Amino acid sequence: MTVPYYPPSVWIWAGLDPVLIAVAVYLGWKANQFGKIFLVAMIALVASVLTSWVLTGIGVPWPAPVGHDLPTFFPVRTGGALIWAMLAYGARRLSRGRGA
Repeated sequence: MTVPYYPPSVWIWAGLDPVLIAVAVYLGWKANQFGKIFLVAMIALVASVLTSWVLTGIGVPWPAPVGHDLPTFFPVRTGGALIWAMLAYGARRLSRGRGA
């Protein structure tokens, strides 16, 4: 059995999924404790995968499609969600001045 090759651009798009970014940034901005960032990342991952799966299933082109014969790239999506959530959390703390 051979493992399919996916170019790096497909991996990058998985971390730049628009739904993943929107959910992670919004909830990361609203998080009031750093520990909640991990929960935010999981929520963004689930929202991203479900949205990608539904849109791919109905035939809408999507940057990082998900399907039974397509990769989901869970590690890339999880890492991307964590990074976007931490950036939003940090931006909110910086915008408040004293880090609150």
